[in-house]
Amino acid sequence: MCGVVGIFGRGNVNQALFDALNVLQHRGQDAAGMVTSANGKFHLRKDNGLVRDVFRMRHMQYLIGNMGIGHVRYPTAGTSSSAEAQPFYVNSPFGISLAHNGNLTNTTELMRELYEDDMRHINTDSDSEVLLNIFAHELEARGNFRPTPDDFFSAVEGVHRRCRGAYGVVALINGHGILGFRDPCGIRPICIGQRKTEQGVEYMISSESVALDCAGFVLIGDLAPGEAAFIDNEGHLHRKLCAGQQEAHPCLFEYVYLSRPDSVIDGVSVYQARINMGRKLADKILREMPNHDIDVVIPIPDTSRTSALEVAQKLGVLFREGFIKNRYIGRTFIMPGQTERQKSVRQKLNPVVQEFKDRNVLLVDDSIVRGTTCHQIVDMARDAGAKKVYFASAAPAVVSPNVYGIDMPAASELIAHGRSAQDINQLIGADGLIYQELDDLVDAVRELNPDLRSFEDSVFSACYITKEVDDAYLEALARKRNDGAKQGTLAESEDACLDLRADAS
Repeated sequence: MCGVVGIFGRGNVNQALFDALNVLQHRGQDAAGMVTSANGKFHLRKDNGLVRDVFRMRHMQYLIGNMGIGHVRYPTAGTSSSAEAQPFYVNSPFGISLAHNGNLTNTTELMRELYEDDMRHINTDSDSEVLLNIFAHELEARGNFRPTPDDFFSAVEGVHRRCRGAYGVVALINGHGILGFRDPCGIRPICIGQRKTEQGVEYMISSESVALDCAGFVLIGDLAPGEAAFIDNEGHLHRKLCAGQQEAHPCLFEYVYLSRPDSVIDGVSVYQARINMGRKLADKILREMPNHDIDVVIPIPDTSRTSALEVAQKLGVLFREGFIKNRYIGRTFIMPGQTERQKSVRQKLNPVVQEFKDRNVLLVDDSIVRGTTCHQIVDMARDAGAKKVYFASAAPAVVSPNVYGIDMPAASELIAHGRSAQDINQLIGADGLIYQELDDLVDAVRELNPDLRSFEDSVFSACYITKEVDDAYLEALARKRNDGAKQGTLAESEDACLDLRADAS
């Protein structure tokens, strides 16, 4: 999960890129970067940290030009290195800078091909750098010193032939324009909008439509699976399906958790989808607990609030904000290790005692991944005086890791992996646990766009769209993603820092 944006403007676009990255900050809090183009030169700034910390006035003054791309990073392998901050850059052909949201699932094979066949060097472990070099090689193979839009689209076709997995991409091609494209399965979201000014039409390509809204751009639509959009130097928009007619398989977890509720993805309002999730979850609660004794529904902020409100209305009980969130603590979902996640929950949430005291409480969360935070939250509710604490998830049980750009842990670290709802209920210490049904979750989204017939739902179903994801692949991924490996990576980074300090002294 990362956020990408590309803008063609009629004046300097640095401020618009900065604003868009701030709006997309929820998609990545590890690093941020921006590249602009002016007078045949790229201007780059990227580093670890939040958008507001990475870009200072001195950087903004340097980032001139009427075209640019930006990125907010969330490390899918659990590492945190400024060397992997995006956008990435290659100088041939023309000079290309690229930012990528998603994850390639055949990276190892592609790295070998790039070295042995394409004679290209990869400097990081990032699949985004691999994707950039694949695109650059395919474009260079066209051999056209003055490329046309069709040359760029042919290069994208080459990317689609070689790359597997999920990707929403923006690229800045020096002297030629801005390109955006989406993987043939349409897993990761990307959309395009326009804004009319006195100087002419401007365009923005973004991971989510909310970035368009906040900048005054009008949504044209999502890029279709396998589609590419190119805006040339004169501001002409060119679009083409570069992978033939493909069926969309958008990531179901985007609607549950990842995207902002005010975004529209593949014609579906995320906010309305979450209302539907709440309604269907309430229906299941009424089926399983027809004579329930719930006094109040309390959301676990922030993502579950929309669904929780609908649950309360359907059950005919109170809705209350029982937890106050410290908004200066990052998303616990992307904390690098279990200890950090555990510490951050108590820092992040504090109960309003009067909303719990002597009440039977239903806590509603968007999903349950590891479950450790759930146990702490249930304990907080009991400590605040709740008589009973029920727990409900607006999503089904998360039973498998995600391989398409979300750093869900190894299967063994998922609380629902190999466990029943009753087992999980005991582990989190609740008086009752209710999960959303997968069919109901699918219907909650599909009702808003019947043309969406299939979704990428592997975290709930353990079924993966791309064929190369097998048991061996998942085992290798588990070794890379488990908390022990992440802590080892952090320790190595700390040791490296100590070595550097020793050398300096």
